[in-house]
Amino acid sequence: MSGDNTDPIRLRWARACAGVAVWSLAALVLAMPKGLLPAGILFLLSTLLVPLRVGGAVRRIGWPWWLVAGMVALVLGVVAMSSRLFDAEPDMRSHDRWLAMPWLMAWAWALQPSRLMLWRGALAGLLAAAVLALVQVLGGQARPGGWLNAIVFADVVLVLMVLVVFCRPPRSWQWTGLGLVLGVLAILLSGTRGAWPGLLLLLLVLVLGSGWRSRRSRSLLFGAVVAGAVVLLSSVPALTEQMRLVELRQDIERMDRGDHDSSAGARLERLQVAGSAFAENPWTGVGVGSFDRAMQRLPECRGEKGRKAQRCHYGHAHNDVAEWSATMGLPGLFALVLLYGVPLYLFLRLRGGQWQGPLRGSAAAGAMMVAMFMLCGLTQSMFAHQTTTSLYAAGCGLLLGMALREAHWGRGAPAAREGAGNV
Repeated sequence: MSGDNTDPIRLRWARACAGVAVWSLAALVLAMPKGLLPAGILFLLSTLLVPLRVGGAVRRIGWPWWLVAGMVALVLGVVAMSSRLFDAEPDMRSHDRWLAMPWLMAWAWALQPSRLMLWRGALAGLLAAAVLALVQVLGGQARPGGWLNAIVFADVVLVLMVLVVFCRPPRSWQWTGLGLVLGVLAILLSGTRGAWPGLLLLLLVLVLGSGWRSRRSRSLLFGAVVAGAVVLLSSVPALTEQMRLVELRQDIERMDRGDHDSSAGARLERLQVAGSAFAENPWTGVGVGSFDRAMQRLPECRGEKGRKAQRCHYGHAHNDVAEWSATMGLPGLFALVLLYGVPLYLFLRLRGGQWQGPLRGSAAAGAMMVAMFMLCGLTQSMFAHQTTTSLYAAGCGLLLGMALREAHWGRGAPAAREGAGNV
């Protein structure tokens, strides 16, 4: 970095920590309890080794950094205001993790971690996830989730699959394909249906954007893959049972009878409750982190029909839009739009018009990661869980910093050597 007087020895150690940090972020998130902690420690250690260099990256990045930092400040302000309005302690258990986004954005610009290390970490993470899920299923667990719940487990696996696909180095299709197989196996064993729309989108973008032969050939290949998967899932009883397809059909039949005490029924009911809560309190909602307060409007949750139903105490709405609008009103909905919209806008802007041919790079990975979170957010409150919140904040910040560096090189700065520590 021009004009940087950082001690070269400390810089060398900081960059070594950076390489291990990006690897461990993806490799250990599912492999151990509190799997993001080692990466967090390494992020902090490497920052403390060269604080002026990381701080100077803010000026070098310019307005994109300030846009992200302003977005984070607004989101935290909305959360704090909601807590104050309802005389509650500020609910920062998950939300304070947004601060990692602007921090790691500057960190990645300053230390230039290797995208290859992120890819290797994601590959190791998918291997750990598949092994862990298989061991838990063989041990008699109906829905394996590693050290997390099954839904969060599958959502994180989907993010790792995005990193394996879009951070891949050239001529690595065999390993990338292995990572995809491991990811599908882990999601299949988890029994999480909400991850399948995201998986379908990932395969669609992968096949159509691979650059292999003609677009017609790629479309036929995608159709054959989907058709084969449908036939396999419907014809193998063990897979049908593990994917809870029969349970879904039973849930729909129960909803037709007015019974919402099922997985799908409870989600639909919570969407209806969220809509009513938002309509009654469009500017404030019922209070951040207090969606169950809105559920008390139901007779089953007030105990008027005997014992309170279990679904009254799930803690959140199982849908991002429903959760943020029902608990924080229009300000919360606006904050959610910014959380998804600002990183997505920057990733698409950095990617530019280069969507033809094979899709690789930090900007493409970041855009797809945001898309995965948005799709998973249709059936899960993604930011009600510390793991998914931390992964989104850290992943967006890291990929934004790396994508900005790649765009800087593309404008005429010295070319990056992919996988050599400068990508």
